Amino acid sequence: MTDATTRPARVPVPREIWVLVVAAFVIALGFGIIAPILPQYAASFDVGVAAASAIVTVFALTRMVFAPAAGSLIGRFGERWMYIAGLAVVAASSFLCAVAVGYWDLLLWRGLGGIGSVTFTVSSMGLIVRLAPPTARGRTSALYGSAFLLGNIIGPILGTFLAVLGFRVAFAIYGGTVVLALLVVLVFLRVAPRPTTGDDVRPRMTLNEAMSLPHYRALLVSGFANGWATFGVRIALVPLLAANVPTIGAPMAGIALTLMAVGNVIAQQFTGRLTDSLGRRPVLMLGLLVTGVTTLVFGWSTTIPVFLGLSVLTGVGASMIQPASQAMLADIIGADRNGGQALSTFSMSTDLGSIAGTLLAGLIADVFGFGWAFFLTGVMLLLALFPWWRVGRVAA
Repeated sequence: MTDATTRPARVPVPREIWVLVVAAFVIALGFGIIAPILPQYAASFDVGVAAASAIVTVFALTRMVFAPAAGSLIGRFGERWMYIAGLAVVAASSFLCAVAVGYWDLLLWRGLGGIGSVTFTVSSMGLIVRLAPPTARGRTSALYGSAFLLGNIIGPILGTFLAVLGFRVAFAIYGGTVVLALLVVLVFLRVAPRPTTGDDVRPRMTLNEAMSLPHYRALLVSGFANGWATFGVRIALVPLLAANVPTIGAPMAGIALTLMAVGNVIAQQFTGRLTDSLGRRPVLMLGLLVTGVTTLVFGWSTTIPVFLGLSVLTGVGASMIQPASQAMLADIIGADRNGGQALSTFSMSTDLGSIAGTLLAGLIADVFGFGWAFFLTGVMLLLALFPWWRVGRVAA
């Protein structure tokens, strides 16, 4: 496995990638609408804080548990049909949540959404691997990631205004946006036809084959660390940190999370191209370094300028990790192979990091304070540099 270091000629992004980008934005927009009201909806069924929080956790848990099965199904039926199936499950889950009659109903249907989510997420990664030109994989991954981030920025704003219509209406709107994305994919996404049996007959990369590659093992480590920090600790603890520091205040939490996303979106327009020209490994390592160092001190922020400034920097660091990771995955699997198991295992490592980070860092924050919780998260990101450093030594 070699790292891309040559400067590629600029190639156009395929039309099919733009279809995925549009679908990603629509899906993220709908998810952003329900994100601010999901715990409150659960609490409306007269349950405690822990039970209300479990509505968020069950989604990540079912994603992680179902990831291996999703990889196997993608290996058999191909990415496009499993992408469509995943969207259909998420849409059904959202509509069922909208008509839930009790807490346990809501918990069950939200868990079902996690199954659909991991299915279409892993399928979309497989489609990007298959459809993106090798010299534009970083750029196409950045486009896809930016679409999700933009939806997650705009969605919560819309969700705040739509909250007056009630929790159920928000979930119905989310289901409608997913159906719209499904229709976009059905009509406009065209890939190579499958045999009449429905099976994907491309050569498959087995998980054992992927695990034998040091680059893939390094990706699992950095994916775990990135899930811990980006999808776990920051979402769960940044609002609590702001609320517990009088000189910052709870209103700054939303601004901080928005600035993280905005910094990520803007920077990805450059880091995606940098991934294609400079190489996957150096950009990924720089992203881990930037996010790790800023996270080390984030929990000791006591002023609004420092708090918001570090938020922007962590967003910029994260913008290097995502496109470089997806481009490296695509390099490992190749456009002519089916890598469902390898993709689902990478997704599972990220989800596992999100769950572990949220639980462990939350416990540390309770016992020792937010500073040490974020410090541990920064250490995890910096430790993820080590396998990439070893990969470089092996390649040299």
